[in-house]
Amino acid sequence: MTLDTPMSTSRDRDFGLSRDQIREMRRSYGEQGLAEGDLAADPITQFRNWLAEAALNPVIVEANAMVLSTVDDQGPQSRTVLLKEVSDLGFSFFTNYESNKGKAITANPHVSLLFPWYAMERQVIIRGVAEKVSTSASNEYFSTRPWSSQIGAWASSQSQDLESREHLQNRYDEFAMKYPEGTPVPMPPHWGGYLVSPRSVEFWQGRYSRLHDRLIFTRSGSGWQLARLHP
Repeated sequence: MTLDTPMSTSRDRDFGLSRDQIREMRRSYGEQGLAEGDLAADPITQFRNWLAEAALNPVIVEANAMVLSTVDDQGPQSRTVLLKEVSDLGFSFFTNYESNKGKAITANPHVSLLFPWYAMERQVIIRGVAEKVSTSASNEYFSTRPWSSQIGAWASSQSQDLESREHLQNRYDEFAMKYPEGTPVPMPPHWGGYLVSPRSVEFWQGRYSRLHDRLIFTRSGSGWQLARLHP
């Protein structure tokens, strides 16, 4: 090796899997099925039951983590957010209204939520319409957040270009000085919650030979209609 030959680093190496290795990444799902008689009468109750079971599973990290998908003029976009409330009205989460997701919801409020509980061979897919919750409801939740998270909501212009990590830290420090720990932190005007009112809720249970069980509740007037889908 000559002095002018760059030394290879782990960053430079390709540790990628081959096509065949990726294709072989499969597993056989269990025998536990999902029958119509196993479900609660409505999807909200059924979701609550599955969420409680997922929260007790030691393998699942943050059972309330969900993939939120939106669509704007650039196409679809997905990201993970945290569910913060389930009610008869729907599913709630909180974010920066000026973020990519907030702007997308303003343009097109039709969204999808996905709960991927892989360790239990389950997933739930919710399709619905998102709308802002009241300012009072957002304030109520914001007041319960850890101080550091409250300051972070002020410091981050979510989804905007960031010149450096140092710049973000400086903004955080500025707001930390403005609102010292132990004192009330007001909610930023650009921050708040959304409620996703479900139009359909699909419960998926992995089965052998890829013959998965898919049972879907679809809104029908003031009630719900249940159907089974091909896997």
